[in-house]
Formats: sequence, structure tokens, C-alpha cells
Amino acid sequence: MTTIASVSDAAREQALAYVDGARRDAARIPDIPADTPLRPIRRVGVIGAGTMGGGIAMSFANVGIPVTVCDTDGAALERGLERVRRNYEFSVARGRLDAATMAARLALIRAAVDLQDLKDADLVIEAVFEDMALKQDIFRKLDAIVHPDAILATNTSGLDIDEIAVVTRRPQDVVGAHFFSPAHVQKLLEVVRGARTAPEVIATLMSLGRRMGKVSVLSRIYPGFIGNALFRQYVREAHFLVEEGALPHEVDSALGRFGYAMGVFAVHDMAGNDVGWQMRKAQMATRPRDRRWNDLILELCDMGRLGQKSGKGWYRYENGDRTPRRDPEIERYIVERSAHLGIERRPIGEDEIIKRCLYGMINEGAKLLEQGIALRASDIDIVFVTGYGFPAERGGPMYYADQVGLAGIFADVKQFHTRHGAWWTPSPLLERLAASGKKFAEL
Repeated sequence: MTTIASVSDAAREQALAYVDGARRDAARIPDIPADTPLRPIRRVGVIGAGTMGGGIAMSFANVGIPVTVCDTDGAALERGLERVRRNYEFSVARGRLDAATMAARLALIRAAVDLQDLKDADLVIEAVFEDMALKQDIFRKLDAIVHPDAILATNTSGLDIDEIAVVTRRPQDVVGAHFFSPAHVQKLLEVVRGARTAPEVIATLMSLGRRMGKVSVLSRIYPGFIGNALFRQYVREAHFLVEEGALPHEVDSALGRFGYAMGVFAVHDMAGNDVGWQMRKAQMATRPRDRRWNDLILELCDMGRLGQKSGKGWYRYENGDRTPRRDPEIERYIVERSAHLGIERRPIGEDEIIKRCLYGMINEGAKLLEQGIALRASDIDIVFVTGYGFPAERGGPMYYADQVGLAGIFADVKQFHTRHGAWWTPSPLLERLAASGKKFAEL
């Protein structure tokens, strides 16, 4: 199979059947029996009334579970609840919900400005800014407020759960519950297991996710867990390719031909290039110096090119139209920037684009499997098909790797390591499987 070859009908059916099986397998955790007693979840608390907190609250209200949204900023709380109301009203206007159901769901969502109002919650989910000190402070306070059997969850997208758990007297009750935005729409839930998280807490969160109509996938602690750990490799190489000679529309076109509904740069513009902008700028001073970095997206934000909401980003947009259109201004800036960095631009074909974007993910996935972060290759695949737009007809990055052949992928990873350095350090597991002619599916 070539990297971008079209998928035959037979291969498509086989991949889709695999995805269905992967979804079922994700519910199985070898050391937690299926009959593990679950903790009752009768009432939920959500801390933070932003887009994420509101979406999480809606996810519980949608399945009939009362939820209290707590935010110490009264104005932010009011804005958050109004956003929830508008989301429901939009569903009613589109015919997806009737007015009576909307009213019933809104009635299940209460507002609070004091953490004490969460004292009766069986599950509290913290959904505030990604700041470890802030999260630790919240968990210290919750530890003294909620009842002894309550589960304390954090929606962090990559921080160390154990560092949060250690400030409490109940680390066995602390767990990661990584929802994806918008939480009331996205179907993926990463349940993150800390070193001391109790089995029944894991079982309860996995079951609760499925009750909300989500695909629950277990991860151990790792920067970015499963999804963002691999997604970083995908995004990074797309940006490097633009720096080296490709233009945004060329990268996105290759990914579209592979099967993605949207390419990297169109997704950036849709989500907003300023997502995480200030945090990334703050991290520049302390990031490792032994590897290459790309800060072009930060420069776009400094230029006011935030994406669809500002009418321009990696592409330009007409009023009332979200269709990405090539923009000579940013393309000229990209070319000039490469020259400023001393990079001689070159033509880059679709084959290299796909390999660079996907093989980094596959190499990282092998590292997660070797370290036990992900239970099985199919868990990685279902994370990417469910939450990151990986084409289901390709089965997921690890399934796709098995179809292409690990020996060829490892050979390319070695070449990329020689040419591009530390980001491409080969996974020992990938090397062993390539040498033995085995597949990820055989692990």
C-alpha cells in the first residue's frame, strides 16, 4: 500500500469492522473485572463556567443527571450559563430538540459561586485553566468539602494527575476525565488513571462516559495522554513542512486526499489560532534546546490572524462564508520567513507530507504501547478516529501502519531522524516489530 493510495471497498469494510471492534475493546480493562461495583453518581459538580465547563454540564444534564456549575467569577458564571442556554436553543431551532426537553435539561443545571455548594456532589470535575498551582489549590479545598466517597476528577488535557492527587488525603479518588471541546458534542472521553486511582473509580468513569454516549478510553499519565501526545507530532510536522517549502493548502490538500475531512491549517483556523497562544509563548523560555521548534502560529496571532473569527488566518474568509481561500499575503510571509531563517525552500510532494504527518504519530504510539500508557494499539486508533478526525476507512494510525508495513515505516523514521533530529528518535518497540516482521495488532 502506498501512503495515499485510495482505499478499496474490501479494505474499507475491513477497516470499519476493525473500528467497531476497537470501540468495544476499549471498554475492557484487564485488571478491572467487568462486575466491579460502581460508585453511584446522583449529582455532579463542575468547576469552571467556560466553554469546556458548560459543555461538560450539558453532557450530564442530557442524560438526566443534576449538575451544579461553580465559578467564583459571577459574571463569567452568568456568561457560561447563557452560552449553555444558547446551545440548547440552537438545537431547538435546528429541530434536534423540543422546547420541553430543553427546559427539563436547563432545570437540571444549577449555578454556584462557592465551592461549598458542591458538598453533596458524588463527582466533581474541575475544568479550569491549565495551571498546576491553580488546580492543586482547588483540589485541596475540595478535599475538605466533598463527602468521603466522592470522585474528584480533573479535565486537564495533559498535566500530571498524580501531582494533583498528592495534595489531597484521598489520591485513590482522583482521576483524569479529559473531555474534548465542545464537550456536549464530541464523543471521546479519555479516562486517566493515576498511580493510586481506585479500580472502582476507573470503572465508574468508564461506564459514565458510555452512559453519556461517549467512547471512553483508558490512559496512563503521559504528557498529552494518548490523543494529544500523538496529535502534537502530526501538527508539528505539518508546520515544519510549511517552513521547508509546502504551503498550507498543499498540506491540507494531501491530508484531504488521504481521507481527513479537514487539514491541519483549516482546523487551526476553525478552532482559533489563539487557542493556547499565551501559554505557548510562556513556555518558549523553558523548552528544550536540543531540537527544532516552529513558532509561526504565534506570529500569526501577533498579526491578528486568528482564523475564521478574524476573517483571516492560514487562509482568508469572506463575510458569512467559512470556506478557506488562499491568501497571497500569508503565503508571501511564509516564504520570506523561511529565507529569514536560512531555510532553502523546496517542492514537497504528497507522499512526504503524509509520511511526515502520520509516521511521527505512529512512532509516538509505539512509545505509548511500550510504556503501558495505552493498553492496546486499537485504543490509540479509536481515540484518533473518534476525537481527531482520522479517517475511519483507514482504521486509525496503528492499524494503518500495520497495513503499510512496519519495516518500511521504521526505515523512513530512521531517515527522518537522521535528517530532522530528536523529534524522530525511533521507538525501540517499532524497531523490534519491524525486525521480526510482526504487527501492532499482534501485541
